[in-house]
Amino acid sequence: MQDIQRGKTGDAAARIAALRPDILLLTAFDHDLDGLALTAFQAQLAQTGWDMPHGFAATPNTGLPSGLDLDRNGALGEPRDAHGYGRFRGQGGMAVLSRLPIQTDKVQNLSQLLWADLPDSRFPHDFYGTEVARVLRLSHTGHWILPIDTAKGPLWLMAFAATTPVFDGPEDRNGLRNADEIALWRHVLDGSVAVVPPGPWVILGKANIDPADGEGRRAAIRALLADPRLQDPAPRGAGGLAAANPGHTGDPALDTSDYDDPVPGNLRTSYILPSAGLRVTGAGVDWPAEADDGLRHYPVWVDLEM
Repeated sequence: MQDIQRGKTGDAAARIAALRPDILLLTAFDHDLDGLALTAFQAQLAQTGWDMPHGFAATPNTGLPSGLDLDRNGALGEPRDAHGYGRFRGQGGMAVLSRLPIQTDKVQNLSQLLWADLPDSRFPHDFYGTEVARVLRLSHTGHWILPIDTAKGPLWLMAFAATTPVFDGPEDRNGLRNADEIALWRHVLDGSVAVVPPGPWVILGKANIDPADGEGRRAAIRALLADPRLQDPAPRGAGGLAAANPGHTGDPALDTSDYDDPVPGNLRTSYILPSAGLRVTGAGVDWPAEADDGLRHYPVWVDLEM
């Protein structure tokens, strides 16, 4: 909120306005119970000439105390002991903004699903034990299913921001959790978790893993990308191509994140994956060839025709 009031988000608002999105998912956006930060950012966007009057932001799991010593370091109440990493409740949450009405009364919020309760869960019982299994949620930030009103009927968003698959130990708890946060969407489409969206849908968010490069259990994102029920528009950006890492095997034009070189290097971590029946008319990563803006994650966009 203070960053918005001090004008520190002005460049972000201008960049968004230049892209002219009808629907926008913000990640790493701090959450407050009264929605003051989101309202302030909407006002800042409107001042640029691009009004997105409809918004949704449920309480994220980031910074939400678990009451347990999740990192097993002998101390309680630290950022890594929260359901999702955070120094305070709501740090680094997410939000949806839209120029079209959001049917907030029909939102399915899957963020309280216990990790151990996910079908075929990879929950590391040997590391965490039964006590944690009864408490720890799957979602690092959140998983939401929400309908957006369009002239052709509802478009269902399946939005998420997963944990990073690093910053753990040999038990690979973050790598396992990241894989299951991605796998959740396939269970949703199978009908084994939540209610399957009745119309066209889009999975979008920060999966925090690349299908070809970097650390993590890449099989989960590969399986999602290969699912015949969705399509991958493969958004491309000139900046990723220009800053390609020599040791990487994936297409650098698909990269969305500018991480430290050479490790982990630039990676594709953000995705927009429409259902197979939707017509894609354009896609891209807003990463200019000569970018010098200090961004770590670049905006990804897809144009759809319903």
